[in-house]
Amino acid sequence: MSALIGRTRARGVETLSLDSADTRNALSAALVAELAEALTGCGKDPDVRAVVLTHTGTTFCAGADLRDPPDPDALVGLLRQIVELPRPVLARITGHVRAGGLGLLAACDIAAASTQATFAFTEVRIGVAPAVISLPVIPRTDPRALARYYLTGERFAPAEAVRLGLLTTTADDVDEALAPVLDGLRRSSPQALAETKQLLTARVLETFDRDAAQLTALSARLFSTAHAREGMTAFLERRDAAWVV
Repeated sequence: MSALIGRTRARGVETLSLDSADTRNALSAALVAELAEALTGCGKDPDVRAVVLTHTGTTFCAGADLRDPPDPDALVGLLRQIVELPRPVLARITGHVRAGGLGLLAACDIAAASTQATFAFTEVRIGVAPAVISLPVIPRTDPRALARYYLTGERFAPAEAVRLGLLTTTADDVDEALAPVLDGLRRSSPQALAETKQLLTARVLETFDRDAAQLTALSARLFSTAHAREGMTAFLERRDAAWVV
């Protein structure tokens, strides 16, 4: 079986690339497990100063793989792992991000996207809710601004993602935007980075501790409903769901 996560390293920065472009890097059970394994290795390696999470193809992540969805507990574990990793994790995005992919994005400490990227919380359009990904998304975003996109599933641009708090920055050249960030991390003490990250993620982890079980149960319940079956079937058949008016 081919690897679903590409790995390269340059001057202490490990780059993990979602590498399943034929599925638009959808979060399958296998991809979630492989990414978790790669992150575990990064967390244990003293030579890794920071992790960049990026992608191949035109889509960073299309959300859950509807044909091979990950267990909700495994997805919670992956999101928490990114938040807790004792290394800064940066998202580097040059394509589209949908649904569960926004959970990965929100779990990262710093996120940069090209001006060509697009974003959407599409869960409501297939009959479910952005339940598990709310664990990192809600604590890091503006609630009034987020409500529109959670409720409508509308597509939005990088500048709006910055306003919401999902992105740190957007630029025509995302690598140029990230260069001074990576330089700063390379100049920083590993101990200081780990401790400072704990300060920044404390509120996010409180949300995991308080809400993970409830939101995992909600996700499982919604995916078993008739609305979800109709929504997912309509999506796969490229048609409107029965409730569209």
